[in-house]
Amino acid sequence: MVIEVRRSVPLGVSEERALVAVPTPKPPPGTAFPPRRLNLRGVPVFELGLWCGTCPALFQRLSAPEAADLEASNERLNAGLGAIEDDVLETYGGVLPQSLYTALLVDVTPQLVTPGSAGDYFSHEQVATWGVDPVLGSPENPGGPYYRTFEAPIGRDQHLYEFMVPMVPPDWNDRRRVAAYAEWAGTTTPPTAVAYSLLDVIQPAMDVGDDYYEHWVLTHFLLDGHHKVQAAATAGRPVRLLSLVDERISIASSDDLAILIEARSKPREARP
Repeated sequence: MVIEVRRSVPLGVSEERALVAVPTPKPPPGTAFPPRRLNLRGVPVFELGLWCGTCPALFQRLSAPEAADLEASNERLNAGLGAIEDDVLETYGGVLPQSLYTALLVDVTPQLVTPGSAGDYFSHEQVATWGVDPVLGSPENPGGPYYRTFEAPIGRDQHLYEFMVPMVPPDWNDRRRVAAYAEWAGTTTPPTAVAYSLLDVIQPAMDVGDDYYEHWVLTHFLLDGHHKVQAAATAGRPVRLLSLVDERISIASSDDLAILIEARSKPREARP
């Protein structure tokens, strides 16, 4: 369920001052695409899919920070946002890299997934299109659990997949806080989590799999709300998410982002 959308909102500070960033270094001599990594407090936390647009999606864990939530606006988020609020955007603008952002306020019902399980995107939908990693002889491995939150067809040969990625594994969360949020869920406006998000529109250069189509991968990297999201997944209830989609770093055009908003308003539907 989409609550509100704002397009091309200017937010952020210089990359050197940002707590979250995906640096864009110049490629080393003789290489076409440098590594694409998400840094938290200057430390690489996730290896992402390459910039080429034909490589498979990835958010492989490289390290885990000592603290998961930034807790930039905790009291307001716990009460649940009824709309996108300027002061909340301003607060998170102080930790994000300077860019234009598509701000999405949505309700999601997260489902916890472990690598290799029946619900794992990397072992199933991705393999059906890209095949297994030719070097490892196995599917891509994100290196830890994550949440699936939504999917929907965009066109006959395009499908949207949405994931929520915690900065630390869910079993690191405080169980008492998770239990408290689980009891709270469903009684009021859902408490709000916040994420730095990327939309990657990707497709293999060649048809090598059993199901060849364009994958639209919307990945939310949690900045605040780890306990809320785990509680929602445990209780099977929705949590509200303020997603800040970085338009500069996403592998997607402005038109793609407009299509994303339309697709995100559809009912959840798996690829046949």
